Amino acid sequence: MADPLSVRAQEVVAVGRRVLEAEGPDALTMRRIADELGIRAPSLYKHLPHKGALESAIVADGFAEAAAAFEAAVDGAGDPLTAFVTAYRAFVSAHPHLYRLMTTRPLLRELLPAGLEARAAAPLLRAVGGPARARAAWAFLHGMSILELDGRFPADATTEPAWQEGIAAFRAVTRHESRV
Repeated sequence: MADPLSVRAQEVVAVGRRVLEAEGPDALTMRRIADELGIRAPSLYKHLPHKGALESAIVADGFAEAAAAFEAAVDGAGDPLTAFVTAYRAFVSAHPHLYRLMTTRPLLRELLPAGLEARAAAPLLRAVGGPARARAAWAFLHGMSILELDGRFPADATTEPAWQEGIAAFRAVTRHESRV
């Protein structure tokens, strides 16, 4: 797992995230980050060994932020599944470029802090009840989120009912199993 970042590496990551969020992944280059910091690009490699390390650190930052939002939403919620979905959609909407970086490439788990991925997944696991169901629910959430981000749904107001149907399907299975 990843070692803690130095203060300067954290600054590099913060600038990288700011560039990513404002301009998208094409702007996230080592040269661009160095320019933003007022240093030469080779100097960045003293703090992060390669662009993959920068991207993984930004992903870790995103997972930590998402985990905190998901925990806050689910903890004490009367309907944890709806609370989770609301927090998830809010995160995706607020951070579309970060979300894509976090979810559309292989995840370099060895570069993430220990336990961070599990922490981000735990609120959904609690909301739906088992690892297989949590993965299925995440697939639904991710698929719907990407389709929304890509503008793939028609403008006929059927998107929100599709979200509600998906939530209801997972809720029905969870309630049925809790009675068995």
